[in-house]
Amino acid sequence: MKLSKLVIAAAVVAAGASSVTTSAFAQAKEQFFPLLSYRTGPYAPNGVPWANGKQDYIKMINARDGGINGVKLTFEECETGYATDRGVECYERLKSRPGVSLFDPQATGITFALTEKAPVDKIPLMTLGYGLSVAQDGQAFKWNFPYMGSYWTGADILIQHIGKANGGLDKLKGKKIALVYHDSPFGKEPIPLLQERAKMHGFELQMLPVTAPGVEQKATWLQVRQSRPDYVLLWGWGVMNSTALKEAQATGYPRDKMYGVWWAGAEPDVRDVGDGAKGYNALALNTSGQQPKVIQDILKNVHDKGQGTGPKDEVGSVLYTRGVIIQMLAVEAVRRAQERFGKGKVMTGEQVRWGMENLALDQKKLDALGFKDVMRPLSTSCADHMGSTWARVHTWDGKKFNFSSDWYQADEQILKPMVKAGADKYLADKKMTRRDAADCQS
Repeated sequence: MKLSKLVIAAAVVAAGASSVTTSAFAQAKEQFFPLLSYRTGPYAPNGVPWANGKQDYIKMINARDGGINGVKLTFEECETGYATDRGVECYERLKSRPGVSLFDPQATGITFALTEKAPVDKIPLMTLGYGLSVAQDGQAFKWNFPYMGSYWTGADILIQHIGKANGGLDKLKGKKIALVYHDSPFGKEPIPLLQERAKMHGFELQMLPVTAPGVEQKATWLQVRQSRPDYVLLWGWGVMNSTALKEAQATGYPRDKMYGVWWAGAEPDVRDVGDGAKGYNALALNTSGQQPKVIQDILKNVHDKGQGTGPKDEVGSVLYTRGVIIQMLAVEAVRRAQERFGKGKVMTGEQVRWGMENLALDQKKLDALGFKDVMRPLSTSCADHMGSTWARVHTWDGKKFNFSSDWYQADEQILKPMVKAGADKYLADKKMTRRDAADCQS
């Protein structure tokens, strides 16, 4: 496990030596970010750029800004291999570090395991675009923050998009939609929303689980060939995605009738398939490319100085950019907490949790942070721990992804009752109650 301490040269000078001792580090004002990652195993092709984006953003904030109002950012990366037990071990090992801010588990299974631990340890969980869909309800899930969307919002947007392509949601009656999904908590999350939409619009939902990690899918695609669904939704991650596209090509299923979740719509998923994936569609939470100012700042302040975490040509890719967004939101949560609890101070997990619950990143703020056109504005509250329920569709042309839709917002009329019912059931099962108004201000 790799420990990376990030301090600027001024700290070294202040220490009065060419190297900084352990005691000097202990006395420094440092906000610690534990980074759970998976650089090994079948999910590494997707996990690596995600992790690299997070590290590079931390390095950039230290190099460009000197930290957050003078508080340096430090991190330690811990390899989980996407395994729940190893993720919990990483959490237990890192949670007591001084200045710990929050955890991004990087896996729905790990999130499930940590959801009961976080309130006890008073450390928030950020699960951007994954995790528990019902955790959008911040009055029930005080410590969970599924920023920018859940698998319910993603599934809802895909059905909206398919409905629009057919001339209206009413035209979905009698259609068959297959869900090819990773047989794990991650893959099962969209099922309740899809079942609700199927009941509303009269389409048949076929569910085809794929055993993790997803390198063997021949039986699944034989079922697809036999049942000939009108559309296939791909809820995959890592090697499962490229395998699915190769099997679709082999069985003759049209890739332009396939729609992936935002974890099945990045360069590693399609690069090796090339023209064989042409026409494949997936959700997108963010843009890609090296044009945005934040990416230029990372190149200038980190990679051009030889301090990049990964290869330079990876910078700005879909998942790398998502890692940058995740770390930006973590940094801004700390900055927001400092506004209330003391600028230039190291924030506790409880204080960071308040910052996460009170983020207000409008377009003007995003532009100032260098994220113009990269993502949608995000604003959270006690009632809403998601902050944004928007996504677009992009399509692979054989060489790159191009946006093929405008932004969609998930239908809150469908989602809110489901979220509340799910959250109420969770509270009842755990013999817990909703937060009151006073707690929302705490």
